[in-house]
Amino acid sequence: MNPAYQTLGELKTSGYQPKSIKEEIRQNLIHRIKQNQASFDNIFGFDDTVIPDLERAILSRHNILLLGLRGQAKTKIARLMIQLLDEYIPTIAGSEIHDDPFQPISKYGIDLIREMGDQTPISWLHRSERYVEKLATPDVSIADLIGDVDPIKAATLKLPYSDERVIHFGLIPRAHRCIFVINELPDLQARIQVSLFNILQEGDLQIRGFKLRLPLDVQFVFTANPEDYTNRGSIITPLKDRIESQILTHYPRSIETAKKITLSQANIHPHQHENVEVHPFHHTLLETLVFKARESELIDTKSGVSARLSISAYENLASGAERRSLKNGDLKTTTRIADFWGIIPAITGKVELVYEGEQEGPYEVAIKLMNEAIQEVFLDMFPHPGKIKSGKTKDPYGAMKLFFGDGNTVTILQDMSNEEFQQTLLKIPGMRKFLDDYNILEKDQAIFAEFVLHGLHQFEIVGRSFVHNRLEFSDPLSSMFDQMGEEDDDQ
Repeated sequence: MNPAYQTLGELKTSGYQPKSIKEEIRQNLIHRIKQNQASFDNIFGFDDTVIPDLERAILSRHNILLLGLRGQAKTKIARLMIQLLDEYIPTIAGSEIHDDPFQPISKYGIDLIREMGDQTPISWLHRSERYVEKLATPDVSIADLIGDVDPIKAATLKLPYSDERVIHFGLIPRAHRCIFVINELPDLQARIQVSLFNILQEGDLQIRGFKLRLPLDVQFVFTANPEDYTNRGSIITPLKDRIESQILTHYPRSIETAKKITLSQANIHPHQHENVEVHPFHHTLLETLVFKARESELIDTKSGVSARLSISAYENLASGAERRSLKNGDLKTTTRIADFWGIIPAITGKVELVYEGEQEGPYEVAIKLMNEAIQEVFLDMFPHPGKIKSGKTKDPYGAMKLFFGDGNTVTILQDMSNEEFQQTLLKIPGMRKFLDDYNILEKDQAIFAEFVLHGLHQFEIVGRSFVHNRLEFSDPLSSMFDQMGEEDDDQ
């Protein structure tokens, strides 16, 4: 619609036809489907599950409840719905609740049109201004959502309390012809949830006994965690009955999808983009760690493991590599597994541990997840070190086993320069041949050599200890004695 029209009369001559917000969203979705456009941009992993359910709900002109664990893009989906709105809609200028010039519902809008007729001024509302979001908390009141009598307005305008003009509208009336989102709906007190009944069913509301009937036109979207997770409340059954479509969200079901989500959301500084490479292999390892966290018996599965863990960890991984390169004066660098120790704060702050996990401690749980991820990825790439039958095939790890068995140690400092890192790892006997045999590119060999050491540690072929910002790989028995000595020193 052309926002050049400035009066009701001009709008009438334009051929403008009013429509409800749900019809508006429906028509724009139909257009996108016909044009083979994505209904929701930058949403990954929901193409065959959540998105079809959303499209059916929109085509049915339903209010929507998105139900899922934290970090499953519920709020993002709600915010993306503004893409399905018309770019501009006309409103009566000065109306608090975005009155449609052809169908005003407020006393202000009705009176203004009665007084000015076709000269009624028109303003234009952009779709970006038609989104209202409220986080449900126990202190949210009916006045916040619906409205209340404003004594200051009554005194200023010298109006009796019986006059509708003394009403201060809440968020929902002000969201007339808009998308209105309530996040974490179960946190809303039951009596507040009751106040939504008539709005959802009939489109009307009541404020302090005023006999109002405002036929509000609102697209409601609610988000919630499953009720068996939150201890703070639940969605009352009559309200759930009035929300026509309940759509279940989920975490990404493949590593590749998880990587796309993380890359689309991670806030990487331009300097890091230019000078730090988060190696794709390390990104795979990071997402595998998150998948392991979602399966772990030490972590509360009802709480979930948010996609924000992956995003924060990815950012820390890049920052850890950047910090190292700055200290060493390296112009460019690539991430290392040693940098994964820097993502531990992103893990410990975003998982809720069960009793057994609390007994282990957050740090130890994070290390355990890292080890499990390394072991799984290692076995996807290389043969199991403990299942190579002697005499039948040559042991690809043989030279490395002999090297560490002879008492040799490899030390990797967290802040080691690129050159030292490469020289230290590739001088290990048998390492280069092993990597060549598995077609590892020359430029990636130091990165994978480090990974091989961590992988061999998982199968007790090589010992590993992490002390004072340095990793030491050695014969597993000597490593065990070193750790025992460190424990004695601590005592």
